[in-house]
Amino acid sequence: MRKSLGTVLAIVPVVAALVVAPNAAASTTASTTAGTLKDAASISGRLFGAAVGANLLGDPDYVTTLNREFSQLTPDNEMKWDFVEPNRGLFNYAAADRLVSHAESQGMTVRGHALVWHSQLPAWVQNMNSPSQLLTAVRNHISNVAGHFSGRVAYWNVANEAFDDTSRAARRNSVFQRLLGDAWVEEAFRATRAADPTAKLCYSDYFIEGVNPKSDAVYAMVKDFKSRGVPIDCVGFQAHLTSGAVPADMRANLQRFADLDVDVHLTELDIAGSGAAQADSYAQAVRACVEVSRCTVITLSGVTDKFSWRVSQTPLLFDRYYNKKLAYDSVLSVLIEG
Repeated sequence: MRKSLGTVLAIVPVVAALVVAPNAAASTTASTTAGTLKDAASISGRLFGAAVGANLLGDPDYVTTLNREFSQLTPDNEMKWDFVEPNRGLFNYAAADRLVSHAESQGMTVRGHALVWHSQLPAWVQNMNSPSQLLTAVRNHISNVAGHFSGRVAYWNVANEAFDDTSRAARRNSVFQRLLGDAWVEEAFRATRAADPTAKLCYSDYFIEGVNPKSDAVYAMVKDFKSRGVPIDCVGFQAHLTSGAVPADMRANLQRFADLDVDVHLTELDIAGSGAAQADSYAQAVRACVEVSRCTVITLSGVTDKFSWRVSQTPLLFDRYYNKKLAYDSVLSVLIEG
């Protein structure tokens, strides 16, 4: 996840009256007859989620929108290494526990994010120079974090953003890559399976939504893992996009990964823009998912533009006043079409 940033609910039939939110255009027919995002997604057996910050659970408007619209919750920062283990061997789960408990109280599925990532690392990890000590630290961190939430988390983003953004799509020059080589990703997956045998284990990255050198590199890694029995169950496509720039081959790319016998998820979807252009792009991205049977989870990078990591680009489905945007209606329509 860029710095910010299961159980399927039963379908609930909804007959809603037309309500016009203040400071917002009237909702379209789709949004007034189909209920909520989570209900619409559940029609085709999918989850619709959001990344959530524990500090926002005290905001009544935020919580009302979250509880009404979303069936899956991803902690924004609260499970990252510098948050839960800032000092070696000393774990603090208070904020993450609060999020997981909230999700459970609302019947939401939880996605754990992220066990091993080059960013938001405490200095004691970043400054390591011994491969054996780093490997021990990785295994211990995963054992503690995944073990603590075992049975309460449906999906883990095990390894995050292992590839760089160059045209070569090489492995990122992280402390894990420098000291452990390519094997660090496999080590992370095996350690997570040992700590949490029931959760689905995912690799997550950005700029892999279409076919390009980076997505090819991730594809080759996943194919290799599947051929050797490395426990990988899903691939997360972060999908930080811009209006008018949704990859034309996004559906085909999701399908080729699904053909490797993994689920595919949109894990941090947000689309910079506004109005009809943003609505059209959201429809394209969500349709690319719903046309692939193994694309089973769609998660936004947040709930409202007000707290988005791309706040100036207004990338989410609710504006800063929690009004539904045109993009909300376009997503709802696509989900209903299934």
